[in-house]
Amino acid sequence: MLLGGCAGTGNTGSARHEPVTVAKAPAQLPVPRGKGGKAADDFNGDGHRDLVLNDLVKGPDDAHGDDAGIGIVYGTGTAHGLAPGARQLLNPARQAARTKGRSPAVFDAEASCDLDRDGFTDLVVSTDPPYDGQGRPPVPLQILFGSPAGLTGRAVELVIPEGARAGNDWPDQPVCGDFDGDGAEDLVVHASDGRLSYLRGPFTRKGAPRAAGKPLPSPGTVPTGPALDVNRDGYDDLLVRTAEGPGTSALVLGSPAGPTRTGTALPSGIDVALGRFGRGRALDAAVGSMDGTYLRYDLPTAVRDSISTPGSVLDAGDFDGDGVSELVSSGAELRILRGRTTGLSATGMVTVPPPARGTTRVLTVADFTGDGRADLVVRTYDGETKDTVAVYAGSKEALVTAKPTVTFSTSEFLGMGSSTTRR
Repeated sequence: MLLGGCAGTGNTGSARHEPVTVAKAPAQLPVPRGKGGKAADDFNGDGHRDLVLNDLVKGPDDAHGDDAGIGIVYGTGTAHGLAPGARQLLNPARQAARTKGRSPAVFDAEASCDLDRDGFTDLVVSTDPPYDGQGRPPVPLQILFGSPAGLTGRAVELVIPEGARAGNDWPDQPVCGDFDGDGAEDLVVHASDGRLSYLRGPFTRKGAPRAAGKPLPSPGTVPTGPALDVNRDGYDDLLVRTAEGPGTSALVLGSPAGPTRTGTALPSGIDVALGRFGRGRALDAAVGSMDGTYLRYDLPTAVRDSISTPGSVLDAGDFDGDGVSELVSSGAELRILRGRTTGLSATGMVTVPPPARGTTRVLTVADFTGDGRADLVVRTYDGETKDTVAVYAGSKEALVTAKPTVTFSTSEFLGMGSSTTRR
């Protein structure tokens, strides 16, 4: 999404949210125990969305050491949405499955969804299993299953049957979605030679899919999430790019047989965001490039338009709760373009100042407070040992609050032992 704000507009929503910082929060809070549900990114099943953090900052004496792991900050259901004190550190030595007796050095979150349909979101992570370069490489993906206590168990390796693989590329780039419309979450994974491995859910607790056929032909090599039902036919659809950097992309439409039909081709760009930007009944696409943002309304028929405002890295979400998505650009600046029934426009664009000095990137756009409005989560880096994560709450009047409602640093995960859980 694009983050935007007009100078001098004011932000009437900010008065309802007193900022919470780590300095005011307990050093560590128990992770609430849930009973399961259908909320997205809800690893402990308490009905509140949680936040996943890769690339945690390092200690001042370990700036070039190994990756500390994956950080999880749990949701609270309050006006602040997230509780920085309710956190878990997923460490590969404790949580990763060992390969040939060795724990992986790489442990990065890739995708999240409820793969086994137990009401707790699961996390797909990438690792670096041993490989001598001969023949087909092993599967580097593992699944951490959610539970009432969150992501506390040891991961299992994702099972990709040999018949579902193609060539000798590493199977990676996992994307969750219900591509066959049966109500269970599936996974799509990159395979070689312009093909995708399609794994039908639900998955067993040993990491195996319910079924997997031959690799599917694909218009690109990089499946990209999140998967969404763009044409409202009951099947999730998949965006596939030709490269991780600048390149073209296309929609692959879901069906009873999975993501098998190539749909709309999109122009070349650096990033793509899908949302309901204000025209037609279906979802729309925004393609960011250095020259401007290309718009394709009402997918998959794709009515063409564009705006001259450059936007290289894009996200989308409904910050004001009116049913129309805003577009966030996190290139040189954080800017938000307001969605309207007539479509996106750079008129009235809002620019949001970063929470700290450094390089700022959008982590996610999602509703953490449960008020029906998306919130903006950004992270500002100042070297490898200092960062600030900030949550800007969605606002009916001003799109997002003028100041963050929650701020913390991923340095809070340094030196953490095993997580505590409320009994």
